[in-house]
Amino acid sequence: MPHSFGKRARTRHLFARNFREHGMIRLSTFMTTYKVGDYVDIKANAACQKGMPYRFYHGKTGVVFNVSPRALGVVVNKQVGNRFIEKRINIRIEHVVPSKCRDGFLARARANTKAAAEAKNTGVQTGSMKRQPILPALGHFVSTKNNEPVMISPVPYEILI
Repeated sequence: MPHSFGKRARTRHLFARNFREHGMIRLSTFMTTYKVGDYVDIKANAACQKGMPYRFYHGKTGVVFNVSPRALGVVVNKQVGNRFIEKRINIRIEHVVPSKCRDGFLARARANTKAAAEAKNTGVQTGSMKRQPILPALGHFVSTKNNEPVMISPVPYEILI
């Protein structure tokens, strides 16, 4: 059989919609506002073929550099050989989802700001607010006084019909 090398080759399962998510695109997809500098996840939506990104970019995270009425300009880092190239691609809004990659960082920044303001009011040093690495577990001895070793042997194979 001939082998296809088209733009959508080998995307049968990659671009497929999830279970019970087929059909028209939700209006909330179009109502979401994006600003320059926002992080977005590229997720191709097979219900709309216009403005669909090339399959390499599916699942990648990028930063919005341009906003137009129906599309976004997104900067994505692409590894080529031993270097990363900054690719600028234009994608329609249907194929983009706001990324949650910064949610943890923003929540931690808010908590740190609140804790710093509270520490300033009480007069406590703010040096203890830095994240500390997880230390290795403490060593200990296992006693065999009331803990006799148990011999483990394999169960013989039986044919069950």
